[in-house]
Amino acid sequence: MSDQIQRFLFERTNVRGEIVTLEQAHAEVMERHDYPPAVTRQLGELLAAVALLTETVKLDGTLSIEVRGEGPLTMLMAESNPGGELRAIARLDEEASLPAEDAGFAELLGEGRITITLDPREGRRYQGVVALHRDSLAGCLEDYFSQSEQLPTRLWLADDGRHAGGLLLQRLPDESLNQDDDAWDRTVQLAATLTPAELLEVDQRELLHRLYHEETVRVFAPKALRFACSCSRERIAGALLTLGDEELRDILAEQGGIATQCHFCHTRYEFTVAEVEAMLDDPEGPPPTLH
Repeated sequence: MSDQIQRFLFERTNVRGEIVTLEQAHAEVMERHDYPPAVTRQLGELLAAVALLTETVKLDGTLSIEVRGEGPLTMLMAESNPGGELRAIARLDEEASLPAEDAGFAELLGEGRITITLDPREGRRYQGVVALHRDSLAGCLEDYFSQSEQLPTRLWLADDGRHAGGLLLQRLPDESLNQDDDAWDRTVQLAATLTPAELLEVDQRELLHRLYHEETVRVFAPKALRFACSCSRERIAGALLTLGDEELRDILAEQGGIATQCHFCHTRYEFTVAEVEAMLDDPEGPPPTLH
């Protein structure tokens, strides 16, 4: 099963949808970390969700979803762009015991919030925040669309440790498109019959046919998705500069250079004393090149 997202809409209605399946991208995210099974499932669902939302908002830039909580799982974060590139990471409270294998979203995160950030290539950055008041990631994201976008949206997410999948339905505000008053309720009720196994294992077109064979559905060409990290020497150098002159020079004095790695992909970046001093002397200049 390939990693892809498929858009579709119901003719003569204002209801649209997307379905996503991830296998290789899921594997590449998880193989870089040793997450407990319960965390893998939540991070996989978030990976599917960020792909769905990126396709939904049609952003020319980066969309990220960050979930922060007060439970043993302190952070989940996933990022996507219109090119179909995905990355994700999770953080656990190092002092907490490992979560049970069947621990759910609310048990893992406790109280907290979700922050959705839209970072366009041009224009203003936008952030929306919603509290973790539901017992699933899908439910919390539905709250976000209801509160921040005023768009009725339903989400179904699943992860079995090897695959992630998701289905999104959304009712658009333009009622002039709608010639079927029952379309929204009917399509949501049919989607609610989906099992996680179907969402993860059945071919996308076959799944849409099973659910909506009595509807007139227009299906668009699928879009390929893949794992890719947006880290670079320039971005890492910029992150180091945020530590400030004093802290950077203390690190240089103690370590004789700076070595760090990207949390997402584990690529290692090294900076010599001379390179860091050059960065401090000219923060707006290009990052030092590798020798």
